[in-house]
Amino acid sequence: MTTTLALANQKGGVAKTTSVASIGAALAEAGQRVLLVDLDPQGSLTFSLGIDPEELDVTVAEVLLGKAAAQDAIVTTDEGLDLLPANVALAEAEENLVSRTGREQRLRVALAKVADDYDWIVLDCPPALGVLTIGALSAADEVLIPLQAETLSHRGVGQLLDTIHDVRQFINPDLVIRGVLATMYDGRTAHARNVLAAISETYDLQVVDPPIPKTIRFAEAPAIGRSILSTAGSHKGAEAYRAVARVLAEGR
Repeated sequence: MTTTLALANQKGGVAKTTSVASIGAALAEAGQRVLLVDLDPQGSLTFSLGIDPEELDVTVAEVLLGKAAAQDAIVTTDEGLDLLPANVALAEAEENLVSRTGREQRLRVALAKVADDYDWIVLDCPPALGVLTIGALSAADEVLIPLQAETLSHRGVGQLLDTIHDVRQFINPDLVIRGVLATMYDGRTAHARNVLAAISETYDLQVVDPPIPKTIRFAEAPAIGRSILSTAGSHKGAEAYRAVARVLAEGR
């Protein structure tokens, strides 16, 4: 059975892309068949996995517009992960989708045709609550919310939860919130610990353990075109993502 997991948060800079790449790599390392989907017009996931977005002729944009099948756009990265890539063409596609029939269902329909090839499909949502994020939530079985462990970082969580509520009510009633993933976490500070406690109490959300530590290694990995599991496999950041992947897999 395929599990489709969306990582969503309309706030930028919360390590969504890093988390998608790292969780995907950890699942693949554990023997799972994994497809990552880049839904950000900036193509950050595509670039961070060693693929030049501007050299691609077929991307997720063409898939969403019905011009290509998902299978025709999927590429395999140097790390062995399959990727449905994105580039700037996705920005124009998003504008076109606003007036298209079935815009919220297009990603789900496209992924259904390749789902049997994978155990996990992991979606990297853009930092906005627009058509692309709604489409991702409509296609997903589960949603995980990456969140920087700082006070201001969780102010938009309520808006995201409202969007998830609407998606559940009108499009995807089976969507499950797996919880919050704390990123850039410094456990030495009481502030970081208090933020996680406040999130749990305010929004009644599970905090997925372990939190992801703050480290420069996460910034170094995309420059090499790989995840931290490949560039610094024994680092505590890599081990944290392996542990998160095990938690997600055990919850299937």
